[in-house]
Amino acid sequence: MSKYAIILCRIEKGENMNETIDSFDMNHNIEIIISGKKYRVPKGMTLDEISKNFYDKFKYPILIAKVDNNLRELNYTIQKNANIEFLDLTSREGNRVYVSGLVYLLIFTVKSLYGPNANIYVKHSLDKGIYIETNFDLNNEKLNQIKQAMKKVSENDLDIVKLTIDRLEAIKYFESIKDFAKADVLKYNTNTYVTLYRLGNLYNYFYTMMPSATSKIKDFDLTFVNERGLVLRFPTVYINDQIKKYEEHPNMFKVFHECREWGKIMHIENAGDLNKIVSSGKINDLIRMDETLQSNKLLSIAREINERKDKVKIILMAGPSSSGKTTTSRKLSMYLRSFGLKIRPISMDDYFLEKDETPLGPDGKPDFESLAAMDLKLFDEQIAKLLNKEEVVIPTYNFLAGKKEFTEKVKLADNEILVIEGIHGLDTNILTNIPRERKYKIYLSALTELNMDNHNRISTTDNRLLRRMIRDNRTRGYDVTHTLEAWGKVREGEEKYIFPYQDDSDATFNTGLIYEIGTLKTYVEPLLYSVDDDSPYYEEAKRLIDFLRLFLPIPSDAIPADSIIREFIGGSCYHD
Repeated sequence: MSKYAIILCRIEKGENMNETIDSFDMNHNIEIIISGKKYRVPKGMTLDEISKNFYDKFKYPILIAKVDNNLRELNYTIQKNANIEFLDLTSREGNRVYVSGLVYLLIFTVKSLYGPNANIYVKHSLDKGIYIETNFDLNNEKLNQIKQAMKKVSENDLDIVKLTIDRLEAIKYFESIKDFAKADVLKYNTNTYVTLYRLGNLYNYFYTMMPSATSKIKDFDLTFVNERGLVLRFPTVYINDQIKKYEEHPNMFKVFHECREWGKIMHIENAGDLNKIVSSGKINDLIRMDETLQSNKLLSIAREINERKDKVKIILMAGPSSSGKTTTSRKLSMYLRSFGLKIRPISMDDYFLEKDETPLGPDGKPDFESLAAMDLKLFDEQIAKLLNKEEVVIPTYNFLAGKKEFTEKVKLADNEILVIEGIHGLDTNILTNIPRERKYKIYLSALTELNMDNHNRISTTDNRLLRRMIRDNRTRGYDVTHTLEAWGKVREGEEKYIFPYQDDSDATFNTGLIYEIGTLKTYVEPLLYSVDDDSPYYEEAKRLIDFLRLFLPIPSDAIPADSIIREFIGGSCYHD
């Protein structure tokens, strides 16, 4: 046991520290609090050294820590009394660090095996993992070689060293190794210095914190997808910290691929490329092209529905929070009416159970995300009767009173189609009494088409979170902390009730726009600065601010009134 470990253990037991400090001067010791217990440690001790005394309290290696509510890497030295919370990959912050470390481990291993010109390109999330492409051919044998080599590097416990470098020198370095995507992004960073990480003789730039050593990133798997593609899989908080068995999602993969290909045609694949368009004064042209492309794709879906109008009588739409469901459903309805169809919108939110019948979640509060919160019997019966041309009195849910109010009589015309929107719209457990061919299911998601650079992706979840922050503040007066507080539960609901049914859709529609982060920045950045440094959501707000700094602001003047972005920033012809 190390001398530091003895000090910590003796303090926890309340023993006389003078008998164990040896040559340490009590005047150079500081007090720290961990999990409500007080300890005295030498001033200048690193978080890594302190964390070694708490390994047995964690399922996975400790990755980072919160020091007085501020996220710190483990090389951080404690210079004053502090409250410390250690985090492993079972926390969202720790999981983000873990994944970044895995990506770096993969880059290092690939270059070690196949030479400095071998590289990977981090593309997008895919089935609780990350889809990654290589600049060399893959097969299962080669992928297994990479996997075993990664495990060896992890076992060797190589240090991941944090370095502070002059930004201009960093740009020159990345240009020298032909990593122009990183060099371009750094040109729009106004800081004098930037942080690089060294692993062996390899230097890289990441937008998240990193683990202190490769031994802390040992749980992962690689799955072969195609001759240039693989999925990096890892434990995730949404499936009990397990590595999910890979399942193909062809619809989602196809849409991601289409988005990326269009980005290549437009020569916009990363944040630096978008910033060049903004700084050249050509952003309005890009906005118009992107909006036209998205509208045309939705029009194609409407055309397909019209071609199947003799069979299809119900359109079911679902997608995660802030994916633009309302605008998309109204815009789709407009397109369908242009083909001569009549549209009857139905909201599944009007079919909630009465408040006193709503099931409770683990926190003891009503769980409105659950399918069990829906009055499925009434919903199924009324939709079936409407399709049989019977008249029904549909409900409107009074959320203040917590009950349904029946006031509107509805009967469908011969050429009228139901458009039903709701979180459970794609769930195979609804409308089981109606044949599948009479339903047309659409899965919506705001898929991010850009990367920061070749090794740093932009999270689709972050994109939706920014949208929701703006809309919550504009339409409900909620501050950022309110949105962040609710976000965890929203994400859990999506994982349970939306994502598992995405493959049962007839169409997958991307509601994301390639330019939107620059526009969202102008609205959300001031809101993020309102989060106080003592807030539990301070670090998350700070992370998003740092992320947005790498984008030039994009004005909203050229964004049309029927754009999905207008649903969040205001000025929509469908909402305001």
